[in-house]
Amino acid sequence: MTDTMTREIFEREHSSIVLLYDPDLDKVVLIEQFRMGAFAATASTWFSDDYSPWLIEAVAGIIEDGETPEDVARREVVEEAGCELLDLLPINQFFISQGGSSESCFTFFGRVDSTKAGGDHGIKQEHEDILVFVADADEAFNWAKTGKVVYMVLANVLQWLQINRDDVRANWS
Repeated sequence: MTDTMTREIFEREHSSIVLLYDPDLDKVVLIEQFRMGAFAATASTWFSDDYSPWLIEAVAGIIEDGETPEDVARREVVEEAGCELLDLLPINQFFISQGGSSESCFTFFGRVDSTKAGGDHGIKQEHEDILVFVADADEAFNWAKTGKVVYMVLANVLQWLQINRDDVRANWS
């Protein structure tokens, strides 16, 4: 055991993230939005001058009082992507930044019809400017592999889908 010490912790509510997947077409529906934390990080010498704070993500949101992780997943799919959720599959719960934040994240896969996805979405009062787009699953897996996807939880759920894709497609056929 160490001596008594003081630590700073960022207290944050827990969240839900939903990777939207169309098993019939083998496509994922993703979003892109500006992130202030990523913008602030790019001031560091560890980032190239052309690094963008517009990040590829999955639909996500903070769990508010009276909501379950599933409630948030369903709400955010509509708000951020404008999609109809056909089915919801729970995956796991992860810490976001366990060394300095209390936030954990519940992860889900959401079945959608990707032919109806796209465009600009988000809640204007929350200053959300969200671009929704569709990608082939294999292309998204490659983005996680090569670092184009820099959001750790999205990379994790993409890798989970890559490992379990045949089972997910069989269950949702």
